[in-house]
Amino acid sequence: MAIVITAPSTTARSTVNWPCVVAWMLVGLTALLLCFGALVTTYDAAMAVPDWPGTFGHNMLLYPLGDWFWGPWDLFLEHGHRLLGAAVGMLSLLLAFVTWRRTSSPAVRWLVVAAVLLVIVQGALGGLRVILDDKTVAKVHACTGPLFFAVATAIAVLAGRRVGGSSGDATGQTSALAPDAFVGVGPVNLPLPSWAVGASLPTALAVAAYLQLVAGAQLRHADATLAPSTFRWMVALHLAGAAAVTVLSALAVVAWQPHESPVARRWSRGILAMVLGQLLLGAGAWLFTWGMPAWLHEAWAPAEAVLARSPKGALVITGHVVLGMMILGASVVLALEWGGAESLERIAGRGTRGAEPRRRADVAALPAQAGGGR
Repeated sequence: MAIVITAPSTTARSTVNWPCVVAWMLVGLTALLLCFGALVTTYDAAMAVPDWPGTFGHNMLLYPLGDWFWGPWDLFLEHGHRLLGAAVGMLSLLLAFVTWRRTSSPAVRWLVVAAVLLVIVQGALGGLRVILDDKTVAKVHACTGPLFFAVATAIAVLAGRRVGGSSGDATGQTSALAPDAFVGVGPVNLPLPSWAVGASLPTALAVAAYLQLVAGAQLRHADATLAPSTFRWMVALHLAGAAAVTVLSALAVVAWQPHESPVARRWSRGILAMVLGQLLLGAGAWLFTWGMPAWLHEAWAPAEAVLARSPKGALVITGHVVLGMMILGASVVLALEWGGAESLERIAGRGTRGAEPRRRADVAALPAQAGGGR
């Protein structure tokens, strides 16, 4: 009887999808960074550290741990936000390195380039916010953060997909319909055009969720010098955005078809649940920030005692911001799982895939051209 001893296989090590692993690490770290950023705004702690890029004259990365961790709460938030921002920047560079070395997806590659550019811009905006002590810069900073989170989420989803297939559809069949097709939706057989059933609907939801975060950032950074009429228009815009996100999330649930990805169905239901919770948190955030609605008082005048933030109020207000960002990320996943990934890959790789058939056609034509010359 022969005994065969084989060495441990290294196949598993070589099949690790490092771009996907690093991308999901980036998504998680960015989510934590956004939580810290929301707390910084909630507690008005942006100027807790007056210098940048250092921290009270120290190298930011070498600031004494005890002074930070056991120091004042606003210092803990602001310096922690800086450290997380630096970590996200370094992880973005690592993602770019492993992506351009290991993946062949054009969409992932160019999204990684966008992520690196965004994280550089976001870091510069954060520094300018401190150096200039300008709330206008803070508003822009609050808008680019969720955008980076959306791009990081898209990278993670696309990097984890099988080449030529969907992560949620084992059949690999496409759900594309004719432009004039109508599909029965739900038990009432409500007809909807195909553009409302494909990737356009969740894409519109993702865009609406982002614009809602932009509108909320303007309210978050409003001060007492703002004209009452301007404030009322900002509130009206935010409420209209909330209505749009609610309607689109409900449509995403009822528009799902049996031939669509089951993953998309689960994400659409989860998003609707988050949106309903977001509406409740939004009402609570208003009460904790401005008290009773302005139309009951004929004016708006935020009270300093309210703005000082109780722990319960800070939890509700920050939770409202963070959940809005989670809705954005989930909407990006839904859009990609519901046909958006194929469209994005097709757009990103159109040039390279279009050039390859032409080269093959030219090569095939060479013998015929040579024969004609003879």
